[in-house]
Amino acid sequence: MVRTMLTPTRRTRFLRVLMISDVYFPRINGVSTSIETFRADLVAEGIQVRLIAPDYPERHDTPATWRVPSRRIPFDPEDRLMHWQPLKHTANHLATEGIDLIHVQTPFAAHYAGTRTARRHKVPVLATYHTHFEEYIAHYLPALPRPWLRAAARRIATGQCNDLNAVVVPSRAMHDTLTGYGVTAPLHVLPTGIPVHSFASGNGVAFRSRHGIPTERPVALFVGRVAHEKNITFLIDAMITAVKIQPNLLLVIAGEGPALPTLRRQATAAGLDGNVRFVGYLDRQTELPDCYAAADVFAFASRTETQGLVLLEAMAAGLPVFALAEMGTRDILDAERGAVIAPNDPVAFGNGLAIMIGNRYQLDTLSAEARDHALEWAAPARARQLAGLYRSLVASTT
Repeated sequence: MVRTMLTPTRRTRFLRVLMISDVYFPRINGVSTSIETFRADLVAEGIQVRLIAPDYPERHDTPATWRVPSRRIPFDPEDRLMHWQPLKHTANHLATEGIDLIHVQTPFAAHYAGTRTARRHKVPVLATYHTHFEEYIAHYLPALPRPWLRAAARRIATGQCNDLNAVVVPSRAMHDTLTGYGVTAPLHVLPTGIPVHSFASGNGVAFRSRHGIPTERPVALFVGRVAHEKNITFLIDAMITAVKIQPNLLLVIAGEGPALPTLRRQATAAGLDGNVRFVGYLDRQTELPDCYAAADVFAFASRTETQGLVLLEAMAAGLPVFALAEMGTRDILDAERGAVIAPNDPVAFGNGLAIMIGNRYQLDTLSAEARDHALEWAAPARARQLAGLYRSLVASTT
């Protein structure tokens, strides 16, 4: 079953939703961003959200969030594994206080705690399938055979999804992937919206000044987790070709992650130290909008995105996008409004990027299209759709 658009239902009563996630701020990734965006707008739809998430060594207080003791994961040091007994106790305690529905955000300890608690308290449970684990997992367990890992990821995903009342997927590509696995639970295509106006008024001049980038220098930008599955090596390879056409071109990489040392070495080996700049993590509210505003083109080559929120953030800032149309990014890019679909070859990508960044008329046209396209993905409308799904699940199980 697929619903490509969820129709908002009239608010009938206040709903209490318990979210459980294996990841949340201060860990920066698309799951954390999606949770934060939806939580902020669900309040207006009469939805009270309580969140259970791991505790981190770095303190990060957020309202209505219950932190569970956790430990480091050896093969993925950025993430944490919640201790089972405290997690189970916290979920049961909050459910006993009264909930109408459980929304699981990740498929690890959170999934099993969520489904267990839902059965015990006889409430519906759904999950958002954020990550294409079939492709993702091989980067973190490279010693194991890739075919075995893919088969295991598919088998686990199918079993977990079919244990739920519904599954939210952020793109049509992810819907088709799970259907191909054999998932029979109802699948609802519901992308995460973005706070459009938060990215619409950045100060690009100030960002360039802070980072010593001349006003006239052309800048391509990547924003995201600096991880191997983001295919940033492809972008650096593409820059080898691009700088032959645009010698002053600068690729700015904004983000932190485990691939950073490898990428720095790659840029140096390619003789691109003067053309690739790593600026680290940027605060979403105070620094990231300025970064988007400072660039000329947003360059993206990930093949594993289930949606690609950073593309929409860039578009909301009026930044044209040059990206591979793979997995979830196709839903954003196929309209080719504010974006150009890039070739899946580093040399051709580099050529296309250099030509595009040198065409001011095209950039100005794409910039206007990008702002209009981003408005169609505004966060409040997506939260309204999610609230409608919550209410339909609760109504069907009471």
